[in-house]
Amino acid sequence: MKIKATLDRIPGGMMVVPLLLAACINTFAPNLLRIGNFTQSLFVDGSSTLIALFLLCAGASINVRSVGVSLGKGVTLLVVKWVVAAIIGCIAYLFAGSNGLFLGLAPIAIIAAMSNSNGGLYMAIVGQYGKTDDKAAYSILALNDGPFLTMVALSIFGAMGFVNGLFSVQSFVSVLLPIVVGMVLGNLDTDMRDFLAKGSDMLIPFFAFALGMGINFKAILDGGIAGVLLGLMTVFITGTAGYFVFRAFRWNPIVGASEGSTAGNAVATPAAIAAANVAFQPLANLATVQVAASVVTTAILLPLYIAFLVKRLEKKGKLEKYGIEKVVKN
Repeated sequence: MKIKATLDRIPGGMMVVPLLLAACINTFAPNLLRIGNFTQSLFVDGSSTLIALFLLCAGASINVRSVGVSLGKGVTLLVVKWVVAAIIGCIAYLFAGSNGLFLGLAPIAIIAAMSNSNGGLYMAIVGQYGKTDDKAAYSILALNDGPFLTMVALSIFGAMGFVNGLFSVQSFVSVLLPIVVGMVLGNLDTDMRDFLAKGSDMLIPFFAFALGMGINFKAILDGGIAGVLLGLMTVFITGTAGYFVFRAFRWNPIVGASEGSTAGNAVATPAAIAAANVAFQPLANLATVQVAASVVTTAILLPLYIAFLVKRLEKKGKLEKYGIEKVVKN
């Protein structure tokens, strides 16, 4: 039975198939794998640990000479995603109706969903289509976790005052540290670099499955059509912007598009902001379910959009230019 060969024929199959399979299980039989011990630790609760190990292995592959490139890519991704989210959010506030909504969306939900990205999904996509320095860029992307950048966007166009204490330096360092440990080991000993580098690709389907166990298709129904629209905007606006910016820098554009998602922790952003400023309280609950719908929508749609973009590059004969393997393997 050619399982791996079949997955290789599906664009992003090593990540997409396990993720969607787990999402189906979590939606229709959520307790099937929540039976404790090793099973639950690996298939349900293991995404953070597996991603951390993935980062360590990726870090071991990094030559210290490439750190500058990783930093540049990470900052570029962070800035592009935040600028797009801030612009769309500002437009939403300017043209919001009397009910405070724009196209049925709470502006705070737009900024929260579009400025915050799913790091696990990014790593899964980049793990298949990117290079070592693309993976290392994730340490910079940790800055968009939580409500910090949403608060900055809101403060810039006067929606609220800047609020301190919502971004933890410790959280940022905790993301960066596994990469640093891997880099140290890999640069001190080339044998360790070769040994750890082998684990990078192998971990992708496992943490993709664990990520899928956090997705419930019912969130799309709760968030309604507006929440799905928010997910579509996140994928096609922020993802496409990243694609073209990276292409302009002559970097792999697929990596730029890989930021077109909403992270699960963004669901808590509206409540966090409402707690800091009661002016946002009336729309906080609606914004929460809309962001949740965007999380699920982007988790499903972004891998498909990435597959489309890869196919497009393949038809143009540009896969080799960006160091991407062919989608269909013989």
